Amino acid sequence: MSPSPSPHVPKSSIGLDANLAGMLAYAGFFIFSGVILLLLEKRSRTVRFHAAQSVLVAVSLTLLYAFLGVIPGLWLLGPVVWLGSVVLWLFLMFKAFRGEQHRLPVIGDLAWQYSNR
Repeated sequence: MSPSPSPHVPKSSIGLDANLAGMLAYAGFFIFSGVILLLLEKRSRTVRFHAAQSVLVAVSLTLLYAFLGVIPGLWLLGPVVWLGSVVLWLFLMFKAFRGEQHRLPVIGDLAWQYSNR
C-alpha cells in the first residue's frame, strides 16, 4: 500500500507556503508583519486576506486599549482584554496555518474585500 499524497499547498509570491505566510501575518511584530506581507504579496489572496485581517485586528485592539486607558475605571478590564487578545491571535494563527480563512465579524469582511482587489 503506497502512502497517500500530501495535499498541495499553494505557494505565495514571497516563496512560502500560503498557509505558513498567512500564519506569519498574525505571528510577528504586532501590526508590522501584516503590513509587510500586504506590501510584498502579489499573488495569494489567502495571504493577503490574513495580512489585511491582521492589520485591522491590530488597529482595532490598539484603539480598544486606548479607550480603556482614557475612561476612568475601565483600565481594570485591561488584563481581561489582553488575555482575550492573546487567545484571538492564537486562534487566527491556528486557522491560517490550517489553510482556513476565518472571517471575523466586520473586520473579516473588510479584509476579504481588500484582498480581492
